[in-house]
Amino acid sequence: MPNLSAKELSGLSDQLNFERVLCAKYQAAVQETEDAQLKTSFQQYADQHRQNYDCLLNFLQ
Repeated sequence: MPNLSAKELSGLSDQLNFERVLCAKYQAAVQETEDAQLKTSFQQYADQHRQNYDCLLNFLQ
């Protein structure tokens, strides 16, 4: 991993939190809706934000 400044690490930390929150919100939306199309869309969005989170986390390790 390249050496990152404190500001860069802070930005990555903020982005990790953002992705985690969005994933959780879309997962909650999947549970709350009964419309099949919306469930599918919300699950896709949740999966994408989980993938973004995992990618950022792997970069930091």
